[in-house]
Amino acid sequence: MSDFISLLPHSKKDVKLDTKSDRGVINEVAEEKGCSSVLFFEARKRQDLYMWMAKSPDGPTVKFLVQNVHTMDELKLTGNHLKGSRPVLSFDASFDAQPHTQLLKEQLAQVFGTPRGQHRCKPFFDHVLSFSLVDGCVWMRNYQVVMPLDKKKADPSNVTLVEVGPRAALRPIRIFEGSFGGRVLYDNPEYVAPNLIRRLQKQQAAGKYKSKVRRARPRSHSCAVEQLCLET
Repeated sequence: MSDFISLLPHSKKDVKLDTKSDRGVINEVAEEKGCSSVLFFEARKRQDLYMWMAKSPDGPTVKFLVQNVHTMDELKLTGNHLKGSRPVLSFDASFDAQPHTQLLKEQLAQVFGTPRGQHRCKPFFDHVLSFSLVDGCVWMRNYQVVMPLDKKKADPSNVTLVEVGPRAALRPIRIFEGSFGGRVLYDNPEYVAPNLIRRLQKQQAAGKYKSKVRRARPRSHSCAVEQLCLET
């Protein structure tokens, strides 16, 4: 979460919220802080992380399952951009293929795009936030824009990109019409809950153990019969 905050210099962090209560309270907190966009992280069972990306107070809202998270401290990459600078947002062309991916693109652009003239951000660009749509997931990467030392002007042919971090894969689950609720505009048919995956893995492991026990029973039975014959 701290890595996301570092990418959003115009963000305002709030205290933890009990997810059992009504999520509509988040809209009231956003109104008090003067925010029009909300990122709400929901952790379940200490191993599953969900991210709610909402426009407050009218919506829409996108619920993601956050996968393959790698923090900046974990990656130890060589890239390093100035904290508080504005990002260049780069989107894959596949975002324009379907209506729900177009909505995802617009939602990501409004949340991660730093407003021009914001008092806590630098007025120039020195890093790129890349969003790619692969296998139904939004892959997020952060790159530093590196210019040659002998060049005074930025030339796209001479600029190189060095990854900074963090990395994350956001799998969309549902898109709601309102802010943290309302009519479902899109429901991902390929989404499988992590609990179901873990349960199937346990059942598969249990099935292997049962088959191993069944194979071992005839052998133990034959050994017992042979031992009985020898004793008689």
